[in-house]
Amino acid sequence: MVAKKLHVALLFGGNSSEHDVSKRSAHNIYDALDKNKYEVSVFMFTKDGFLLGNKDSMRIFDGENEDEVVAQAIKDVDFSNPLANVQNLSEVKDVDVFYPVIHGNMGEDGTVQGLFRLLNKPWIGSGVASSAVSFDKDLTKQLLTLHGIRNTRYVVVTPENQAEYPYEKVAADLGETLFVKPARQGSSVGIYKVRNKEEYDKAIQDGFHYDFKVMVEEAIKNPREVECSVLGNRKADASQLGAINIPEGDDFYDYNNKFVDASGVVFQLPVNLPEKLTKEIQQMSLDAFRVLDNRGLARMDFLVDENDVPYFGEVNNLPGFTNISLYPQLWALSGISYAELIDKLIQLAIDEFNDNAKLHYDFVELGQEKVGKGLIKKDGSKTE
Repeated sequence: MVAKKLHVALLFGGNSSEHDVSKRSAHNIYDALDKNKYEVSVFMFTKDGFLLGNKDSMRIFDGENEDEVVAQAIKDVDFSNPLANVQNLSEVKDVDVFYPVIHGNMGEDGTVQGLFRLLNKPWIGSGVASSAVSFDKDLTKQLLTLHGIRNTRYVVVTPENQAEYPYEKVAADLGETLFVKPARQGSSVGIYKVRNKEEYDKAIQDGFHYDFKVMVEEAIKNPREVECSVLGNRKADASQLGAINIPEGDDFYDYNNKFVDASGVVFQLPVNLPEKLTKEIQQMSLDAFRVLDNRGLARMDFLVDENDVPYFGEVNNLPGFTNISLYPQLWALSGISYAELIDKLIQLAIDEFNDNAKLHYDFVELGQEKVGKGLIKKDGSKTE
């Protein structure tokens, strides 16, 4: 008897600045999924947040012009239907597990995770609350600091408190060189390294284009950028470590280095670090994974200063799977192939779903309402 294939629904795209990165990651994952084991359907969120059906999404996968496919797909959609944006999920039946490959807004922030929970289906990655917190760099750092996980000092600037954080004051506290970044954004979008008031003010204003909460962080002098991949649920493992050497003259590992032109980037796989430092970074990664209540996968990014002191940078709870993405690269280095990694992620999603299904909720009949004295009634009088 032939075993039933698991039906995997691969979701990608999204209305975020990482739309095209997501398309590239999803295509790699689709190609790596063993079609002898999995039936695969694909669904692309457009840049406006509309979910294309499997057939139209495959057209884009196969190279058709995205804008033309989208225009045809939404031409006759009744957007007065409150479920119009996700109605195409009904195009396929019996999905066993959802695989979100949506980087940034709507994919990593708990939005689609809430949809999967409503649909009562397993999904790869963290839960609703964990995703939302992990996507918010400010909330992440607050939790890390509370649990003693070292990270860089920072302040949060909003449109309401901006006057309280002029460059002169922040530079006096955190140093003249600063990093300015939106709190809820990914892939180095909207990030600036600033060294004076003019650059600072411009960076803050640009940050407000992406988020109403902008982080200003101290800069680590001559840092090494080190990354660690984590795999698991309540019990997780840390990969070997990798490092990124950016082209001389670049300020940091920016969007162009990551996705457009990585020809000048040198990847150290593995990175040669003292054993004590390696173990410290791996343990910090596992501690952060636990504190943030992550599930399935996460890539942990670090800055290591000149004295071999590691600072936790950020967590990416749906890391990229492009050809140069370090999450799968680090697991390949650690002995888990691309295809094996995807198998493990699918199984972890199913395991987490089954564990959560064991939880119980009590429903108590209230009966006739009985209230106490002194409450205000609808007519304005008080109960006696």
